Amino acid sequence: MNSATTGAGRYAPSPSGDLHFGNLRTALLAWLFARSTGRRFVVRVEDIDKQRSSQEAAERQLADLRALGLDWDGEVIYQHDRDAAYEQALAQLPTYECYCSRKDIREASRAPHAIPGQYPGTCRNLTEDQRAAKRAELAAQNRQPALRLLADVPTFTIHDALHGTYMGDVDDFILRRGGQDTGWAYNLAVVVDDAYQGIDQVVRGDDLLSSAPRQAYLASLLGIEPPEFIHVPLVLNASGERLAKRDGAVTMREMGEEGDVVKQLAASLGYEAHSAAELLAQFAPDRLSPEPYTWRG
Repeated sequence: MNSATTGAGRYAPSPSGDLHFGNLRTALLAWLFARSTGRRFVVRVEDIDKQRSSQEAAERQLADLRALGLDWDGEVIYQHDRDAAYEQALAQLPTYECYCSRKDIREASRAPHAIPGQYPGTCRNLTEDQRAAKRAELAAQNRQPALRLLADVPTFTIHDALHGTYMGDVDDFILRRGGQDTGWAYNLAVVVDDAYQGIDQVVRGDDLLSSAPRQAYLASLLGIEPPEFIHVPLVLNASGERLAKRDGAVTMREMGEEGDVVKQLAASLGYEAHSAAELLAQFAPDRLSPEPYTWRG
């Protein structure tokens, strides 16, 4: 990893509720990696999912990050303010309309030669007459078509600091959602926003590792240098499942004093510290274990 850079790291939560221990651990790691390598650290609120996002949740999350002792550079960016940037990026990309419902895609994925998890290209090569008929059919249902990337590669390879060389599927992923709930897709928004904020180091949970090749490929199409990826291990509950708020008493407000929370987070990383600043003074990026951490409560 670089010892110093003019780039930035980031934490980008979705404001659908309070941050839990696993979210806080990832946020702390993102801050530690950025600050320990001389980078700026920025925060972005990923609220493109308007049905699940709320301003109140965003404000509570930002308050929790401050209470944890994390600081950031510049103003917080909100994705709901970024429509024009996404439109501009979309105009530079090869796309096609997709008229499939989720049910259509599920049924197509059961076909004998379908690749699990990939869009089978149902709408990729339709004629103009077929597209017009599909468009009219959706309009009668008060639905809009989605826009998919016309990808010219089936896979793309990235390098991750913890996982090494990783090749993942690309396929014709969605850039703008359709149906009645239209809106921007995560893969487009995250690439555009990372470039806008000068982010060259992405630290996030390793459940998102499989999305990195799509995002790196999309960045290459837009003339953007892909960031350094560091997909960190998740926090699991006692049953070996990803920690969630339903596991009880796992949000910052439920866990007690801020110093106690930092102490628990530091211990989960193999350190003894009572503040984020104290932990930063000790933090060695190469010491991070690639194994998940089990929350015992």
